[in-house]
Amino acid sequence: MDLQHADSEVEDEYYMAYINARNELMQCHVARNLKSCLSCQELLSCPIRLKYVESVYGNMTKGAEGSFDFN
Repeated sequence: MDLQHADSEVEDEYYMAYINARNELMQCHVARNLKSCLSCQELLSCPIRLKYVESVYGNMTKGAEGSFDFN
């Protein structure tokens, strides 16, 4: 396997984790009749939202260590 192919597999792994978490979050919104997590009482303790936030971060950094600059 060449390096470029390995990199695309890593990107796909993080992207698919993001897509799966996003779909789970959207299903939760539908089930609770919500348009956003902000109106949910479980906002800060929700494992579905936490998984989604972590998957977004993972997809942005592709698993690299360190922090992400949002600026």
